[in-house]
Amino acid sequence: MSQAEVKLDLSRIVFIGRTFEEYVKMFDLSAEQMAGKRILDCPSGACSFTAVASRHGVDVTAADIAYYYAAEELERKGLQDIEHAMEHMEKAQANYIWDEYQSVAGLKRTRIQALRDCAADMKQAPERYVPAVLPELPFPDEAFDITLSAHFLFMYADRLDYDFHVRTIRELMRVTREEIRIFPLADLSNRKYEHAGPLLEYMDSQGWDAEEVRVPYRFQKNADTMLKLSRRA
Repeated sequence: MSQAEVKLDLSRIVFIGRTFEEYVKMFDLSAEQMAGKRILDCPSGACSFTAVASRHGVDVTAADIAYYYAAEELERKGLQDIEHAMEHMEKAQANYIWDEYQSVAGLKRTRIQALRDCAADMKQAPERYVPAVLPELPFPDEAFDITLSAHFLFMYADRLDYDFHVRTIRELMRVTREEIRIFPLADLSNRKYEHAGPLLEYMDSQGWDAEEVRVPYRFQKNADTMLKLSRRA
């Protein structure tokens, strides 16, 4: 079965993303770290990191199951998803730190900006947006220097089992030459991933060093660290 045959119905995809500025904080990135690197954002959803970083001359590829659909469809779906998410956020404000956005309205503006930038770039440079169904990626070995993975692994541990985590991280390792950064390390209930120990042992056995790094991004409580994986020489 091809990846196109296993794509999800659009109604089952939540198309919400973060801005370039949020990514820089979430992954503690600097211009120096990105310069001259080939970067993969996966799964990238409606994030504008690829769009904005590309304007600054950074070589970024975005991969996500959502990209089987047209940018126009995804933009409409994203606006619906943002409305629904903000309704939920109104009821769950106590689980978050609001220094960054000040209010739910401020958060909504940021999410819409990310979506607009992403959709516009998809229309202008569709080659940067590659449809993919994890735990498989349509890229050759070590195609990227750095891979960024946000709000997927660990966060949805209640529905993505340990085996899926292993297979996905193995695939990210396969396509990455130097470094993988995963954010956050907490799930939707603000709990740390319960199988972190065995997973870290697996990473070590594959020749990767793992480090939990505190980052300057603060929003979800207990979710201010990323996992930084570095391939051993």
